[in-house]
Amino acid sequence: MTSEKLAYIAGFLDGDGCVMLQLVFRHDYVFGYQIRASIVFYQKTKHRQFLEWLKHELEYGYIRDRKDGMTEYTIVGPKPVMELLGRLRPYLRLKKKHAALAIDIISKLPGGRAITPKILVKLAKKVDGFVELNYSKKRTNTSKEVIDFLVSKNLLNPVETDP
Repeated sequence: MTSEKLAYIAGFLDGDGCVMLQLVFRHDYVFGYQIRASIVFYQKTKHRQFLEWLKHELEYGYIRDRKDGMTEYTIVGPKPVMELLGRLRPYLRLKKKHAALAIDIISKLPGGRAITPKILVKLAKKVDGFVELNYSKKRTNTSKEVIDFLVSKNLLNPVETDP
């Protein structure tokens, strides 16, 4: 992809997009939480074709129409998010800190079942940093909830949570 096209997409992400890392509760996870990485582009549904073009260019993710007249193009997963942010980062302005934090956290995610409670807590605390960067009003899962869950299941000694 040309640098001109990457710069254009980065500008679109800066203006009408979001970089998110979230702590998601999962009943089927031993440690109760997963760190979900995603990039979302937003556009009015009448301009959905632009998001379809973007999806064709980036080759990841899915598009969904919301009931409020908006359409979202979402890319989820550490690998595609890391790859895309790596390509867009030099051109980002408003989301440069988001990209740096996301890349830092994703690069420290162990693959598969290698995560430990201690690593999860350390990364969850970094995910809390997105509160300062994004305008989320509905965020309920924080590192505190992760720690409380792990302690309640005897998977983490409270002393381990100290810095």
